[in-house]
Amino acid sequence: MAEAVQRNFGDHLRWWRKRRGLSQLELAGVAGTSQRHLSFLESGRATPSPQMVIGLAAALNVSLRQQNAFLQSAGYAAVWREGRLGAPELAQVDAALDHILAQQEPFPAFVVDRHWNLTRANGGAVRLVEFVLGAVPAGPVNLADALLSPSVMRPYVVNWKEVALHFIRGVQADAIADASPEASALLARLLSYEGMRELSHSAALEEAPRPLLPIHLRKGETSLRVFTTIATLGTPQDITVQEIRIESFFPMDELTAEFFHKSRA
Repeated sequence: MAEAVQRNFGDHLRWWRKRRGLSQLELAGVAGTSQRHLSFLESGRATPSPQMVIGLAAALNVSLRQQNAFLQSAGYAAVWREGRLGAPELAQVDAALDHILAQQEPFPAFVVDRHWNLTRANGGAVRLVEFVLGAVPAGPVNLADALLSPSVMRPYVVNWKEVALHFIRGVQADAIADASPEASALLARLLSYEGMRELSHSAALEEAPRPLLPIHLRKGETSLRVFTTIATLGTPQDITVQEIRIESFFPMDELTAEFFHKSRA
């Protein structure tokens, strides 16, 4: 059993090292160990301590979720908790998120998890969705699906190909970094939408990129141009906290700013 656990960890370590494009010598240097010891760990000839497991996982720049997987592959218990928003232990996080959403008013802001599932939104976000779609969708909402699906936001995004290309490349990068079945499943689902696989293989659409890519929305005679920022919470020591993203929308012209201010009145 011990030998099987060691081989499992060694295979896991080797897989991530190669995924990061590192030699044994390079990883050993970053992790503060010797190439010889790292070779023994990968072959199962040496057993890592929990501290060595965490050190190697950190050197490979994997998430807290993946650090737990590293520990479990070596036969140790997971150390990083996965809290739940709304639970007492994450009360300060909830308060911070509510503050950020309120401060963004009247402009939209969304909180999503690592797979773009919506967890909360401010009033500006609700008003924007109601304006574009007529009503807020019932049930769980995934912002990635909403943007890329032909039946939701796509008909209202004037420069949809530009926006979709930028977004799907971000999801592809997330899937490579995360290397989880869930991330791969999300990417596969998004690429299954009409035109997405072909678009993902295309080159950049602009020879001289602008400083920011606008999202140009149009419904009837109303035209809105916004850009977004993505924020995360610093120094996370909880899986849920690390995976939270706050996407905030900002107007790119006076007419768009005026629309959001008036919609709040």
